[in-house]
Amino acid sequence: MKNNILKGAILGSLLLVGCGKEEKVTTANKPLEIEYWHVASESFGGGTIKELVKNFNEQNPDIKVIEKFNPDMYKGLTQNLQVAVAAKRKPAIVQMGYSYLNYAHDNFDFVTAQEVVDKYFPEDKDYFNTEFLPNILELGQVNGKQVGIPYSISNPIMYINSDLMTAAGIDMNNTPKDWETVRKYSETIKEKTGNMGLFVQEFADNWAQQALMEGNGGQILEERDGKTIPTFASKESAAAYQYLADMVKDDIALHATNDEGFQTFLNGKLGMVITTIGKRDNFESSANFKIVGEKFPLFEGNSRKLPAGGNMLMIMTENSDEQKASWKFMKYLLSEEASEKWTKGTGYLPSAIQDENSEIAKFLNENQLMKVASEQLKDMGKWASFSGANALQAEQLLIDVRDVILSGQKKAEEALKETQEKIMNLVK
Repeated sequence: MKNNILKGAILGSLLLVGCGKEEKVTTANKPLEIEYWHVASESFGGGTIKELVKNFNEQNPDIKVIEKFNPDMYKGLTQNLQVAVAAKRKPAIVQMGYSYLNYAHDNFDFVTAQEVVDKYFPEDKDYFNTEFLPNILELGQVNGKQVGIPYSISNPIMYINSDLMTAAGIDMNNTPKDWETVRKYSETIKEKTGNMGLFVQEFADNWAQQALMEGNGGQILEERDGKTIPTFASKESAAAYQYLADMVKDDIALHATNDEGFQTFLNGKLGMVITTIGKRDNFESSANFKIVGEKFPLFEGNSRKLPAGGNMLMIMTENSDEQKASWKFMKYLLSEEASEKWTKGTGYLPSAIQDENSEIAKFLNENQLMKVASEQLKDMGKWASFSGANALQAEQLLIDVRDVILSGQKKAEEALKETQEKIMNLVK
């Protein structure tokens, strides 16, 4: 019987890359080059990307994958892709963040992986239906169309500096499970050690903030007549955001760039960090203190609602040979061999169901931080994704209001209402 966590949320099986009839994709005896765009920095899986690309290229001498890092996370990659499309220099395959699912569907020309498989790889025609669970496939769908194939899956967890907590006199048998306790412990850390209590990630997206607001009963978007309408300026959302802003105002929580926040944590000067499980390997390999994981905190009377973070793989090229090469590379990335390296090298949950005796299954059960993330899979839903031509501007407005609220320029209620009105005008 398969592990319940894996069976309920992650996909796949052991498949070999390049099985079936091989089709040569060489040009003049040189390997066909395809670009793979990603968001994995050196401290966020970049080394593993390089290893995976190297392994694939060695196994497939007729193809040469060239990986390209895009800074500023999925917003940066999407903006760069806009430029590449205009210049008619699209990459072959990209990591598209789930938060840009609707935008990618509405604004980019792409080919679905199923279309490529149906046309060139009949032996794989049932691959997606047999190797993916329906709820996982839905992460990459718009109105039933499979825009991208789910690849990396993450959720936000709380990383705790156990040594600093103990130094502050906090019993680590009672790790914080709700926001009231997070605040109480942050006050104690500041009083007893002079250090900051909490930092909530501030990437160029609203992933953690969605979890914050929806965890208090708010809602980011609503689907109306085929459009995504902002609904985040509710009293529930404002109360959640203001709770964090008040912690910043009271100097027990940090409002800073990710580099500053994460480095403060790794320097042992910060008690708790809420960020993606995808940072697990970087934190574990860099910290000189014991890290303990805990689930995303709860607001009293509400359940945990977490957006599924991570990315899907999209094939962008219109060239038939590059499409064939892209599918072979995509299939390799989804294989057990590559999934194990990617999970261990980052912290991302694999999108493939692994056998209960696989190394990934063993790792997910034995690593305490990964186990926390796995246990939160049942609490996950879709990452809010604006639709239409102005989706990038709408997302940026939500990013901008975070600084307005956390820096104390305006109260959350006022700032969210103003931002919602601006976005409403964009998506009309």
